[in-house]
Amino acid sequence: MSVNSNTVNTVLGPVPAEQLGVVSVHEALLSVLPGAEHAFDVTLDRAEIFETLAAKLRDFRAHGGGTIVDSTGMFHGRDVRLYETLSRTTGVHIVASTGQGPEELLGGYFLTPQTNPPTPWPAEKFADLFTREITEGMVVPRVERRGPAGLVATAATRTGTTATDESLLRGAARTALATGVAVSVRYGADAVHDLDIVLDEKLPADRVVVGGLDRKDAVAAGAPAKVAGRGAYVALDHVGTEDGEHLTDAERAALVAVLVRAGFADRILLSGSATGVAEGHPANDLPYSHVLTAFVPLLKARGLGDGDVRRILVANPRDLLAVR
Repeated sequence: MSVNSNTVNTVLGPVPAEQLGVVSVHEALLSVLPGAEHAFDVTLDRAEIFETLAAKLRDFRAHGGGTIVDSTGMFHGRDVRLYETLSRTTGVHIVASTGQGPEELLGGYFLTPQTNPPTPWPAEKFADLFTREITEGMVVPRVERRGPAGLVATAATRTGTTATDESLLRGAARTALATGVAVSVRYGADAVHDLDIVLDEKLPADRVVVGGLDRKDAVAAGAPAKVAGRGAYVALDHVGTEDGEHLTDAERAALVAVLVRAGFADRILLSGSATGVAEGHPANDLPYSHVLTAFVPLLKARGLGDGDVRRILVANPRDLLAVR
């Protein structure tokens, strides 16, 4: 599939990067816990799912949104044909992702390699799997391949990155080098450690976004400034979530202001990690428009101007997602 440095891979094919508008970089459309689709109490009503998601995407667009990135990767309910129809119907660009992780959510196929003793899947096998989803199109089970993935999304184990997680991260980095798409890392226990694994593959730092950096443990370790200082993007991607694990929105806004003053305005990304429809696990039911409606006013109250906000919501994600 032909791509160039001025386009982004969406589910409807390459789109000029300048047309993305406001981008929410870490969201979920249909999220199904692997295996939940086979549970007796889970019914995937496609018409109902479509209507729910279409309403949420229309709300996002009505408040100024342009592009949603479904950063869930493979095997978590990703439905490429559904996303194509949603994008055509609502006018919202949808970027779907390849990638997997953390280890505990991998299918058994990836966890029972036929070696004695068992060893993790090597990075090059993950790289081949993810790369084909970009160069040949995303797999639609038992049927075909569809449009190209626009992001490689990986996640590491929260208690600490495992050997398999490291293979995933390295495979994702090799995919990015081979295809020109960016890598999204949901870090495990140490954001800088996981970023350094990806950078060890010689991937330029500005092709990487590290998510979850509004977790309290990340902030306490100084990870947002350290990640930005290495040249990677900092995703504060739980905007609207206020629990014991994450900053409050007021604290997030203060962190954004600190990063901007430190010269990192071109490295900040915002998102809500909202789930449009969830099956088999609890949903984060925030609207995709929450950043625009509730968080941008907090940023302006902290002294950010329209130029800063536009850079964070439009220019930064555009530069990250552009294939190069």
